[in-house]
Amino acid sequence: MLDTLIAGLLRGNVYALGAVGISLVFGVMNVVNFAQFSFFGLGAMLAWFFVVQLQQPFWIALPLVLAICAALGLVINIAVVRPLAKYLPLAAMLSTYAVAQILDNGSQLAFSAQFRSFPQVLPTSNLHIGNMRFGTSDVVMLAITAVVMIVMSLFLKYGRTGRAIRATAQDQEAALQMGIPVGSVQNISFVIASGLGGLAGIFFSLYIGVVNPTSGMNIGMTAFVAAALGGLGSLLGAVVGGFVLGILEAFGIYWFGDASRQIIVFVVLLIVLVVRPGGLLGKVPLLTAEPLTGTFLGKGRPLRIPRWVWAAGFVVLGVLVPIFADTYVLTTGTQVLIYAIIAAGFTVTAGQAGVLALGQAGPIAIGAYISALLSVHLHLSFWLALPLAGIGAAIIASVLASPIWGVKGHYISIATLGLGIAIVAVIQLIVPQGIYGIPVPSIGGIELNTPFAYYVIDFVVLVLTLLVMWRIRRSHLGKVISSVGSDEVAALASGVRVRDYKALAFAISAFFAGIGGSLLAHQYTYIDTTMFTMMMSLLVVTIVILGGVGLPYGAVVGSIVLIGAMELLRFTPEWRIIVYGLVLILVVRFRPGGVLVRSS
Repeated sequence: MLDTLIAGLLRGNVYALGAVGISLVFGVMNVVNFAQFSFFGLGAMLAWFFVVQLQQPFWIALPLVLAICAALGLVINIAVVRPLAKYLPLAAMLSTYAVAQILDNGSQLAFSAQFRSFPQVLPTSNLHIGNMRFGTSDVVMLAITAVVMIVMSLFLKYGRTGRAIRATAQDQEAALQMGIPVGSVQNISFVIASGLGGLAGIFFSLYIGVVNPTSGMNIGMTAFVAAALGGLGSLLGAVVGGFVLGILEAFGIYWFGDASRQIIVFVVLLIVLVVRPGGLLGKVPLLTAEPLTGTFLGKGRPLRIPRWVWAAGFVVLGVLVPIFADTYVLTTGTQVLIYAIIAAGFTVTAGQAGVLALGQAGPIAIGAYISALLSVHLHLSFWLALPLAGIGAAIIASVLASPIWGVKGHYISIATLGLGIAIVAVIQLIVPQGIYGIPVPSIGGIELNTPFAYYVIDFVVLVLTLLVMWRIRRSHLGKVISSVGSDEVAALASGVRVRDYKALAFAISAFFAGIGGSLLAHQYTYIDTTMFTMMMSLLVVTIVILGGVGLPYGAVVGSIVLIGAMELLRFTPEWRIIVYGLVLILVVRFRPGGVLVRSS
């Protein structure tokens, strides 16, 4: 047991280092910084490059990596985050996600995507306590964390800039009125956070012994959970959250195996957020409205689209494309249509109920697996498995999400993200192998397994989805859900059961996510859990924001741009994601309400 405790402390130390940077930026700017994840991988790759390729001593490489990461953080904040953070927290968050994609793929272009052995610049197993072996690297890492925390504490308590950071974190408007240069404070916070991200990435790679340009995502996600667990905005909470998470994770792996790691991480997060909203040491959010989507509500009005445009769009997508398009266009079109179905359903939660659920991959996976298992093992037809997949996803996702609707502020988005990842991890435990031989749709014994048939099926389902969304929005139910997103306090005062309507909106979105998952399963004829990633969830969110967060038909436009248009860059996959990131940044910078929304 002592061995497991030590292992948890060592791993938790890395999480703590990363969580401090995430919590610092959140406290000062009220932004969830996904770009911080990429600094873990980038810092590790730069250290590998300096030590292995340039043959530099580790103690020279270390400050160089910190300086490069800090400088990049400064550029990112000035060019991308700060222009949006004050007015549109959701846009700023999506921009950091876009920057993360650019950094990860830029690192792959520079270093290639292969895994490499991280140089043993410090001994990793020369010490032992009982049967537990550890190394000088672990001791140094613990010492650096201790030094960082002591210096940060003294800096924040006694330093002039540190006090300015604390004042800005407490009340940005009041800090401005007191003459504090908030812009400079935010720049400094980003610089410190980015440097700490690079430092954490170096020691994590030294701990596990390998490095890869995208290796920062997993450690970054766990560090983010640690920051939320301790309380976003609390540096002490970030450290406590990191060590608590590391210890719980170590004991969970010891008792249940490594396959349960993600379940343990996110179940712990969900329990803490439900029992103590705001984290262990953070403040309970006073905002009752969801700040991420709430900033979009009322920021603009949908563009007035003439009826002939709808008719023309229907003819183009439903008639001309299937008749004249080649196999490649039809195959791409099926992906566009499926993501449009999922995103259109999600507008009920994000656009009407005002909840930015970041874990849509969970309901998609539930729908895909329900449909596949029903078809493969119970031999149900696709036409029966499809609606059952949607109903199953709605019920299961709603039951699992039921405890989180009392969580407020950014934490509800974090909780849904954790729920989505935990759902996929549970599915991985229950069905460890992929499912092969999923039957394709058929009518009268005739298999509909051509790109043309898939496209027509998906198009019909999309039309039905949009009709249902239109009917919901015009109904009394839709107006009540919209009142929750527009002003939760007023809705509560009017007797609206806010939690129940949020849960209902989430169930509707989960239903259409399950439908989309079923379509994916039967058209791929094979699924496994690696398909249902955090990137899938964020892609759905991005599609919704691009078209207009409250517009179901905007999801079609967003899907065409982000799924269809990106196929134009298929010939250069290395640059594809980078261009995607740049497009996303430009959209949220110049069309923050979405392509189909104009300023009020």
